[in-house]
Amino acid sequence: METPTKRHDQVAETSSDRRPTLLDVARLARVSTATASRALNNPEMVSEETRLNVLQAAERAGYQPNLMARSLRKQQARAIVVLVPVIENPFYPEIIRGLEAAARDRDYSLLLGITVYDRGVESSYIDLVRNQRADGILLLDGGMENLLEDGNRFAVPSVQVIERLKGSNLPWVGIDDKTAAFAGVRHLLDLGHRRIGHISGWERCSVTGDRLAGYRAALKAAGIAFDPALVAAGDFIFARGETAAAELMALPDPPTAMFCANDTSALGALRHMRSLGLKVPRDVSVVGFDDIHLSLQSDPPLTTLHQPRFDIGFAAMTLLIDLLAGAPDLETNLTLPVDLVLRDSTAPPHRR
Repeated sequence: METPTKRHDQVAETSSDRRPTLLDVARLARVSTATASRALNNPEMVSEETRLNVLQAAERAGYQPNLMARSLRKQQARAIVVLVPVIENPFYPEIIRGLEAAARDRDYSLLLGITVYDRGVESSYIDLVRNQRADGILLLDGGMENLLEDGNRFAVPSVQVIERLKGSNLPWVGIDDKTAAFAGVRHLLDLGHRRIGHISGWERCSVTGDRLAGYRAALKAAGIAFDPALVAAGDFIFARGETAAAELMALPDPPTAMFCANDTSALGALRHMRSLGLKVPRDVSVVGFDDIHLSLQSDPPLTTLHQPRFDIGFAAMTLLIDLLAGAPDLETNLTLPVDLVLRDSTAPPHRR
């Protein structure tokens, strides 16, 4: 009978002519091809001794599994679709970096879909999962509730990121927007501001209402009545932040501070203040939300609420892959912490 070493020599001699196969591994390990396959693909089905024996044989043979064929057999594409409404928003890249890092750690690839809130585009990406060209979807678009089935279940394996679909109980990873907004407004109140404007986000987004609720709760806790005239829509974009700030500063009694639903609209507000010849924070204090890179580069650097966007992305991708793998006892609603970052755009109110 030949020794394993001699068998290895035989495989090595033919490796330049053909790719080693699972049969070669099985012969080296002196097991059946079925056992070799289980040891490599479903190691929980064999003993530890058998698993190690097959792994050693595979290494000696120079065997590399056909990952595409394996994924087809398991009906897995090892790809995750990430749906983002727009790509221009500087909020998303850090989340996508976290998503990609987690996918790479688990040998998955990432398919980025830019939906521009187009239902046809959204449906086409969902069909990729239905047709087994992808395994699941991460939703950064909070406006897809019309694609829910049975009132609260999405058509394919999915995890929500940041946004929550109305009426759904889908797995979700994000922050407590109401509590974070409360902290931002409370900072302005602690500085002595009593007339605080709010540049709100896009009405379609779930976080918009949560951040408005946090703004109102902070005012109420300070004994200040809510004034709807102090709320202007910024829609999360720079130009609308400018026009919202213009609306607020045109009031007969303009605010001494503004809490903005995101940094991009806050940067628009800063530009409007400069156009009026006002100084931030001497004349008006401004607080943003998200802590995008531009918030540190603005003039002045922006006080803001830091979302751990990389960590949110990493946790969301990990959760979806664990769900696909059938991992038990998963926490399917993950709330990550937010930090108030103090910079130079806030100060006590200046007497006018």
